[in-house]
Amino acid sequence: MAKRGGGYKAPRNYDPRGNAGKGGKGRAGKAGTGRAGAGRPATGRGAVKRNAESRDVQSKETRSKDARSRDAQPRGAASRGGASKSPRLTPDREPRPRVKPEAREESAKARPRRERSGQGSNGLDDARTGRHADEVVSRKPLEDRVFERLEANITTAADAEGVSFEDLGLDPRLVEALAEIGAEEPFPIQVATIPDALGGKHVLGRGRTGSGKTIAFGAALVQRLFWMHGKRKKGVGRAPLALILVPTRELALQLDRTIQPLARALGLFTTQIYGGVGYTKQNTSLKRGVDIVIGTPGRVEDLERRGHLDLSQIAITVLDEADEMSAMGFIEPVERILDLTKPTGQRMLFSATLDAAVLGLVAGYMPNPAVHELDEDAVGEIEHRVLIVERREREAVLAQLAGSGGRVLIFRRMRAGAEDLAVALRTHGVAAVALHGDLSQPERTANLEQFTNGKVNALVATDVAARGIHVDDVRLVVQADPPDEYKTYLHRAGRTGRAGNRGIVVTLVQPGRERRMIELLERAEIDAPMIPAGPGSASLDEFMA
Repeated sequence: MAKRGGGYKAPRNYDPRGNAGKGGKGRAGKAGTGRAGAGRPATGRGAVKRNAESRDVQSKETRSKDARSRDAQPRGAASRGGASKSPRLTPDREPRPRVKPEAREESAKARPRRERSGQGSNGLDDARTGRHADEVVSRKPLEDRVFERLEANITTAADAEGVSFEDLGLDPRLVEALAEIGAEEPFPIQVATIPDALGGKHVLGRGRTGSGKTIAFGAALVQRLFWMHGKRKKGVGRAPLALILVPTRELALQLDRTIQPLARALGLFTTQIYGGVGYTKQNTSLKRGVDIVIGTPGRVEDLERRGHLDLSQIAITVLDEADEMSAMGFIEPVERILDLTKPTGQRMLFSATLDAAVLGLVAGYMPNPAVHELDEDAVGEIEHRVLIVERREREAVLAQLAGSGGRVLIFRRMRAGAEDLAVALRTHGVAAVALHGDLSQPERTANLEQFTNGKVNALVATDVAARGIHVDDVRLVVQADPPDEYKTYLHRAGRTGRAGNRGIVVTLVQPGRERRMIELLERAEIDAPMIPAGPGSASLDEFMA
């Protein structure tokens, strides 16, 4: 401290009673006001200027002394905690101890989030973190475990031979509606699960994407609702009777395109509710009255809290892509939703992977379920390849694969990467669009329609955005970024080889990273050769259409 007149000069925010003023204010009065005295600056406009200059000089002197003191301090004299500066003391006062702030506990009953215009709840948000799911899936998993599978009845392709939808007990009008959407004969998963579902049993069905799970539970749900409430009055504002929960808005829209014509064939009505869009249209649909709601857990729970959605009459609940909802942190919201439905209601759970990760849901809400698992030989043939590609050659190799003919779906881990790759492919002359969370809902819908209608050959997508893609003739799936988890690999691979077609899955890895890929393939129970490749190499010829 600077000294004046041989005595100690108190700092300007010092209070002899032990009260330090804020910003130079305190009981000693404001700077430049009050009587001049010990520890107080003189008054007057000129005095204020001199006082300010004096404080600047004193401050510089103090900093200079502090610096010389630190330089003179021997090494190792600093505290072991790593702090190099000691707290600045004032007379008769001890330094205030630094206390690490405690983590703020979240309320058990979180308030509904205030949403911006055009946004909604958890359309694509991770329920555990609140972050966008495109970012969530890109993080390195804490644990990529292979759980013990539940015991199941295995269904093979031979089990479906000679079986028709009429044989399964479906209404002729429903069978006709199925034929109109291209489902003339049932797939093995449908043959296995529809009879148990029509009988009112809880059903667990495992089959990878493209195996026919949507029609398996959709047709059974519509038929059973018609039997239970066929003569129900179609009054305005009637509460829904069935609920289908899915992880993403894209999947909700895709399911509705399949289930809506089946429901209307028997006089039932559907609606979709999901985040990322405003509430008005969805509220209007619910006020009109619907029989089947297809939605994401976040928006379903949101509308129920707001009083727009009555779940008390739900007699049938379907959980589609249950493992993905688990991975995204939706299990607790799903449980809260199930608690609001009829306790005696029927529950059906379908997933690409059916293991102990969803055992809690099964134990709590699905006693004595009928468990069915599809033999992988019962669906289309999928071949797997791993290409070892140098980083500098990746873009050229991806452009060659994307332009190989037919529909090509390319996976990137991050949203920015998906957009950048789509732009790069277009510079190589490949018609490509992106699908990720940074796009608005109309943009996403338009890009997906371009890919579905064949206007573009390549679609570059993030994992979450691609979960709603159900296109039967994707010839080639390319993983530009290898997945972090084996379940992600299975979901990506399920976008090809659908409806009995042949498909190819190609994964690009850099030299030196083969070991991690081998371990992931072992967990997924997939054999894939490792092939060195580069632009124009003969190893890429087999992927040409």
